[in-house]
Amino acid sequence: MDLRLKGRIALITGGSRGIGKATALLLAGEGVRLAIAARGADTLAATAAEIMAIGGEVLTIQADFRSPAESARAVAETVAAYGGLDILIANAGGSFGERELATSSDADWEETFRFNVGHAVAALREATAALTRSDIGNAVFVASISGRAPAARGAQYAAAKAGLIHAARSLAWELGPHGIRVNAVSPGSTIFPGGGWEKTRAERPEDFAKFEVLGKAGARQSCRDISSCGTVTSRHPASTSGAAC
Repeated sequence: MDLRLKGRIALITGGSRGIGKATALLLAGEGVRLAIAARGADTLAATAAEIMAIGGEVLTIQADFRSPAESARAVAETVAAYGGLDILIANAGGSFGERELATSSDADWEETFRFNVGHAVAALREATAALTRSDIGNAVFVASISGRAPAARGAQYAAAKAGLIHAARSLAWELGPHGIRVNAVSPGSTIFPGGGWEKTRAERPEDFAKFEVLGKAGARQSCRDISSCGTVTSRHPASTSGAAC
């Protein structure tokens, strides 16, 4: 695969595990200069070691994206270290609190929206100047199939991911005149070490079995298979913006 991105600079939030890690490895193989940001120092170091083992260049940034200010800091540190930014992949996200309406709190909803929508928007706001200077300015919001086809329980997560998809579409129109593409990708359920589905499989095997029988869980989809946020950054579909795939 040649995404025509050699020497370009990319920041991936939530880049140490799962889809973020798979995307980082994909882009490293394409010669992209990487910054990966996440909460865990150990997983950041382990992923950085894998990237360097295949000849990649990587900067690690420890950040907690439950605070949008951390998004801005991660972007600023990337630009300071590399002198610019071509690609932003806002991959960090998740859900907080109780999954059912009756037991969920206002704080559960607010934190879930802040972590998913707030972190991505804050990162793109901070990155806009650098992406405008780039000749391929590109932002990808990693949403979820839940934002397109929600299931029962976990409404705050589904609503936040739907909001992220619509934010990408709206911002594509707003930032297009500045030469910045904005797209969203909506992966299905994916199993990876330390992820939510692995926890479900261990703690609620009966719930996991329902998804496995229906083929909904990503046991048949590795993170690498669905790291579509990496290919969306390619220079080949250079006119693609506002998509939610």
